[in-house]
Amino acid sequence: MTLLTVEKLCVSIGGASILDQVSFDVAPGEILGLIGESGSGKSVTALSIMGLPPQGAKTKGSIKLAGEDILTARERRLCQLRGQAMGMVFQEPMTALNPLLPIGAQVAETILVHERVSKAEALERASQTLARVGLPPATFPLSRYPHELSGGQRQRVGIAIAIAMRPKLLIADEPTTALDVTTQAQVLDLLKGLVDELQMGMVMITHDLAVISTMAKRLAVMQSGRIVETAATEELLRKRRHPYSEALFAASTHKVELPPPPAAQRTLLEARDVLCAYPLPRQGMLTPRRALRAVDGVTFTLARGERLGLVGESGCGKSTLSRALLGLEPLQSGSIMLNGAPVRPNAADTQWRRTIQAVFQDPYGGFNPRWRVRSLISEPFHLLEEPPSGAAREDAVVDALTAVGLCAADADKYIHEFSGGQRQRIAIARALIIQPELILFDEAVSALDVSVRAQILDLLAELCRKRALSYLFISHDLAVVRSVTDRVMVMQAGKIVEQGATEQVFSAPQHECTRNLLASAPKLQIKNSAFQ
Repeated sequence: MTLLTVEKLCVSIGGASILDQVSFDVAPGEILGLIGESGSGKSVTALSIMGLPPQGAKTKGSIKLAGEDILTARERRLCQLRGQAMGMVFQEPMTALNPLLPIGAQVAETILVHERVSKAEALERASQTLARVGLPPATFPLSRYPHELSGGQRQRVGIAIAIAMRPKLLIADEPTTALDVTTQAQVLDLLKGLVDELQMGMVMITHDLAVISTMAKRLAVMQSGRIVETAATEELLRKRRHPYSEALFAASTHKVELPPPPAAQRTLLEARDVLCAYPLPRQGMLTPRRALRAVDGVTFTLARGERLGLVGESGCGKSTLSRALLGLEPLQSGSIMLNGAPVRPNAADTQWRRTIQAVFQDPYGGFNPRWRVRSLISEPFHLLEEPPSGAAREDAVVDALTAVGLCAADADKYIHEFSGGQRQRIAIARALIIQPELILFDEAVSALDVSVRAQILDLLAELCRKRALSYLFISHDLAVVRSVTDRVMVMQAGKIVEQGATEQVFSAPQHECTRNLLASAPKLQIKNSAFQ
């Protein structure tokens, strides 16, 4: 029996082909993995299944869910199916969630739309669903808003919304992109459990081959809007028959060759006893207000030319620390020095802002949607005493775009015209364009597919060879951190619990938190394949 059947699906926009003869099927209780590079058509396939093709798209072919054709169904019927019969976890949780509604109301909304229940009952079921995805109400009240959560926590809210009605089909578009390895393992176990318990079919879209190899029974490899190879997971891990499949798997085990750190260790960045705290709601009228110490007494140094990694679970304080280092977060106590000068949130002081640039976790929320990419990329030029103009400015924009795998024509587009991975490449290009001494990467490659990730990491290594680039690399991807850093720090509950040389920490972890992170990290077991 087949739950979902996609036959010869073609999608075009303005005469340009986006999907070409895409065909696959999913049975109840089966997980199909859809893999491919960013921009290959994976997300458009998912949206088409949900009856949400891009605006102006022309669609041909057939999409049947339990025998019902999605492409010919009326919008009213599609609204009934969405949420109840099929759910979707989107790639970017901040843009998928309503910033004006508490998380409890957003999960309960799905229940209220499809069932005649009281609001109290819907909120109770929402609380249970959120607890099931790792957000217990005792720690994460239903009254919290999306901006009060970390990226990984917001992703869990998105998963809770998608599974609230226990749909027959779940489409997961990069569901673990923003999650640390321990939370990732929990969410993957949750999704597997739902598939087994409810005999729910799932289409899982991801660029993380290690994750998909442990989840999916079958894999479909997508390139330029076409499925070029479909096979059982074990078979594809053993032997790839298409050159593109072979290239994807080769990129997933790509090794980065970093130059050795400079012998002279001059301090570039120094943090001492940094404390960042947020006030918590009062438990009662007469009780004192408590505070959450998001960063609790953190001390470290980063030398010129050094590559420092920071890992930890979602919500441990990594992003708060990064904002403090950029002067975007007030300190309750402690100090941060960059080139010997204190970092202060002063817009008039551009000297230290020229020294440090950042690539944030959310590639869409960091851009002005009304600006073309040319303006977005060149925005940091205002920090320079003599910014380039005319042809020199245009050449700098083109060089930055091509350095991260995009083309010159992309400068005339808007940010909404790109996939999630392409947006992250644009964010990296913007950070590189003024050649700063220090770059702070906050989950900078989490949204990138394996081949583009390999290109970006090679780019970082090349920049380190050319100009001794220093960076703080914050990520939940332990394999990436291991390949691009000289030292690593492990953060838990706002504190640095372990730090040292990267290989030493990863090979012989001393703290329980480090051991748990390493144990939870998925590993890709593939064999060399001569494709035919």
